[in-house]
Amino acid sequence: MENLEKLTNEVGAPIADNENAMTAGPRGPVVMQDVWLMEKMAHFNREVIPERRMHAKGWGAYGKFTVTHDISKYTRAKVLQPGAVTETFTRFSTVAGERGAADCERDIRGVATKFYTTEGNWDVVGNNTPTFFIRDVHNFSDLNRAVKRDPRTGRRSAQNNWDFWTLLPECFHQITVVMSDRGIPASFRNMHFFGEHTFSLYNEKNERVWCKFHFKTQQGIRNLSNEEAAEINGMDREYHGKDLYEAIERGDFPKWTMYIQVMTEAQAKSHYENPFDITKIWRHAEYPLMEVGVLELNRNPENYFAEVEQAAFTPAHVVPGIGFSPDKFLQGRLFAYGDAQRYRLGVNHNLIPVNQAKCKVNEYHRDGAMRVDGNYGGAPAYTPNSAGVWTAQPEVMEPPLALEGAMWHYDPKDDPTDDCFRAGGDLWRVLTEDKKKILIQNTAGDMASVTDNIKYRHAVHCYLADPEYGRRFAAAAGLSMDKVEELSQLGHQGLIQATLSATM
Repeated sequence: MENLEKLTNEVGAPIADNENAMTAGPRGPVVMQDVWLMEKMAHFNREVIPERRMHAKGWGAYGKFTVTHDISKYTRAKVLQPGAVTETFTRFSTVAGERGAADCERDIRGVATKFYTTEGNWDVVGNNTPTFFIRDVHNFSDLNRAVKRDPRTGRRSAQNNWDFWTLLPECFHQITVVMSDRGIPASFRNMHFFGEHTFSLYNEKNERVWCKFHFKTQQGIRNLSNEEAAEINGMDREYHGKDLYEAIERGDFPKWTMYIQVMTEAQAKSHYENPFDITKIWRHAEYPLMEVGVLELNRNPENYFAEVEQAAFTPAHVVPGIGFSPDKFLQGRLFAYGDAQRYRLGVNHNLIPVNQAKCKVNEYHRDGAMRVDGNYGGAPAYTPNSAGVWTAQPEVMEPPLALEGAMWHYDPKDDPTDDCFRAGGDLWRVLTEDKKKILIQNTAGDMASVTDNIKYRHAVHCYLADPEYGRRFAAAAGLSMDKVEELSQLGHQGLIQATLSATM
C-alpha cells in the first residue's frame, strides 16, 4: 500500500483529508475554507452535459399545498401558517439512471417540491427515504460515480457500488431500505418522501427548533418485486411517468400529508447521537410526527422540456421562518445544487417560468446569458447605494447559532456516540418474516457478481446490526458464519484491511 500514488488537488498540492469536511467544531457547519471540497463539487457539477448528473430521469406535476394544522409556535413562514394555500411544482426521479433509464429500477427516488410562496420560492429537495447513504459531502461525488457506469467497461458495476457502500458503514441503514421491498415503488403515488436533512424553524420571537419534513402518501404504500419490475421494464420504460400523468388526467389527484418532527436546541445538545447526521433517524416515539397540511398534485405540464427538464431545485432556497442546520451533507448541497443549475441551465435559470417566483424579485444579479426580463433597466446595480434601492431586511434574519470546537476535518466514526448499525438493526427487527426474506433475497441477488471480500464486509455489518440479519445474509451469500463472526470482532479500519483483497 505504501507504494501507491498519493492524492493531490487540481494543481498537484497534497490533500490531507478526502473523507471529512472541515467544520467549525465536531458537529458544526462546513466552512468555505474547505477549498478542496469546493473544487470537488464544482468540478463534479460540470462533468456531464446536458442532462443532470444525477436524477436525470424525471417526471413532474403542478399542484397546491394547503396548511390544515397550526405550527405557528415553531415558524413564522407564511407558507406554513394555518389555512395558507400555495402553488407547487413537484419533480420525481430515479437517481442513478440516465434520461433513457427504465423507471422501475431498484433505486431510491428523488422528490423535489417547489413552493411558490408569497415570500419567495421554497424548495424541499429530498428522496423517498428518511435517511441517505452518506453524511459527509466529500463523499457526494464519489457515491454518484460508484453507482454510475464503470470508466473501463461503460456498464453499471455492482462491484464498484458495493465496494463503496461497504467501506462506509454509515451507508448500512440506507442499503437495508433500498434492498427491501421498498426499493422499487409501484408508482410515485404509492411512496412517502422526506426532506431527509435536519432543517431549522424559527418563529416571530426568533426562537429556533430543529425539524425534519415528512410527506406520507394518502394512496397507501405499494411496491414491486424484482420479477414484476423486470416484466414492466420490458414493456414500458416510462411506467411511473405514465402512471402519474394518467392519474392526474383522469382527476385522481395524488395527495401526501405533510408532517414535521421537532427537536429543541437543548434536546439536540443532549441527544444520544448527532441529530444533524443524515444517515440517522429521529425515532417517532421520541419526536412524534406533527401534522401540517396536504400536498396535492392536480395539473400536468404542457411541455416536458420547458417545465420538467428545465425545473431547477436547491435546498438553499428557503424563506423566512425556515433555515438550515450544521448537517455536513446539507451544507455542501447548499452550494452544489445551485451551482449545478447555473452550469446546466445558465446563470439566469431562475427566470425560466417553472422556476420563477410568483412574488416580486429585487436582487442585484445582472446580465448573463439569456437575460430576457429587462435586466432591471437603469436601477442601481450595486449596494450600498444612495438611492435607497433594495435595502436588506434584517428583521427576517435567523437567530444566531452558537458554535464550539476547533476547526478541523472531524471523522464522525471517532465520535463515541456514533452507531452506524442501530437504525438498520431496528428496521430488521420490525420487518415481518416475508419482508425479511425479500430483503435477504434482493441483497444476495444484487451482490451475486461481487467478490467475496466485499460480501463479507456487508455480512459483518448485517451481523453487527442484528445477529440474525448477519446469519441469514451469510447463508444466502454462501459465506462462512465463523469467518463473519471473526471479522465482526475487528474495528472499522481492521475490517477494511482484512477485506481489501478479493482473495482473502
